[in-house]
Amino acid sequence: LALRDPMSMERTNLLNMAKLSIKGLIESALSFGRTLDSDYPPLQQFFVVMEHCLKHGLKVKKSFLGYNKSLWGPLEMVEKLCPEAGEIAASVRDLPGLKTPLGRARAWLRLALMQKRLADYLRLLITRKDLLSDFYDNSAVMVEEEGAVIVGLLVGLNVIDANLCVKGEDLDTQVGVIDFSMYLKNDIDDYRSGERNGQIAAILDQKNYVEELNRQLNSSVHGLQGRVDNLEKSNSKLIEELAIAKNNIIKLQEENHQLRNENTIILIKAQQQLEVTQVDVDVELDTYKQSRQGLDEMYNEARRQLREECQLRQDVENELVVQVSMKQEMDLAMKLLEKDIHEKQDTLIGLRHQLDEVKAINVEMYTKMQTSDDGMKQKNDMITRLEEKTNQITATMKLLEQSDKDLLSQTRTLAMSFVKCASTDTENQYKLVKDISF
Repeated sequence: LALRDPMSMERTNLLNMAKLSIKGLIESALSFGRTLDSDYPPLQQFFVVMEHCLKHGLKVKKSFLGYNKSLWGPLEMVEKLCPEAGEIAASVRDLPGLKTPLGRARAWLRLALMQKRLADYLRLLITRKDLLSDFYDNSAVMVEEEGAVIVGLLVGLNVIDANLCVKGEDLDTQVGVIDFSMYLKNDIDDYRSGERNGQIAAILDQKNYVEELNRQLNSSVHGLQGRVDNLEKSNSKLIEELAIAKNNIIKLQEENHQLRNENTIILIKAQQQLEVTQVDVDVELDTYKQSRQGLDEMYNEARRQLREECQLRQDVENELVVQVSMKQEMDLAMKLLEKDIHEKQDTLIGLRHQLDEVKAINVEMYTKMQTSDDGMKQKNDMITRLEEKTNQITATMKLLEQSDKDLLSQTRTLAMSFVKCASTDTENQYKLVKDISF
């Protein structure tokens, strides 16, 4: 017979041990019917078997202290594959009693079992062969098919409930040894183990009852202690408030007595002041009666003056209305005069243009007269006619200038009369006359 591969035999043995351990744990837990704790032997053996399975084929890594084979490396990788495992990893890192990577790995296995996610986390891990190759050899259990079988068996552990105290347990120095006697029993051992399990169950029942009773008593003691403390505080506050109230009562009684004395003194003084005030009121009443007659006469005089002022104001307002209407008429007349002046100025400009043209023609004709002797007479006649026309235009321009001067004098006369008639806007009128007299 050919010799089998030692690594293959180790994988088979670990797979069989995992089957026996998981099966025994599930059966004993179901028959036990209670939440498992850290002292339960099948559960302890399960963790030992799982530790051997995870250590199989683990690569040796160098460190400052020598060579080290640690389970914490691959288990820590689960946090990157599944964010939900980050809570377990953070809890393991925060535990103060754990100093070694092996202790952290053991704590991680216990927390994952309590969370009922151990199979899920390890399934994610074995599917990443590229990550496992950094930690395990090619013939390790976690890399071969036996690892997938073990992870499938772990799904059955979801039916059990475990309450494991990881914080107070020494996980760094525990020695993981598989107890084969638990899996190699005869009928007598089964009967004895059943009796022993029954005794253990009864003892655990009593222990749980006592712990529960102790927990309830502790909570009631804490509650009563809190109530006693509150009562003592409230009693001390009431005593202080009572002392303060007594002091306040004494002060209020003294103030009341003092206020009564002051009230008596105030009443006497008020009565004296009332008598003096009555005499003053009588004197002031006589004075008021005498002065009221003079005030009535002053009122009648003021009322007469008010009527006169109102009449004067009405007259002034009427005159102001007349002045405003006159100003509007003057403004209209000034606008008409300005329009007429502008029209005459345009006419003068046109006549001047015509005069310039005539002069140009005259100069041209005079030039032609000098160069042509034959048409001298005709040109002389034409010059005579042009001179007559020029004289007529000059006379017309003089007449227009004279009429313009007459219009300007009439405008100044009207402006001066407007200045004399109006009573307001002197500066504006002066500017208007100045503009008109340009």
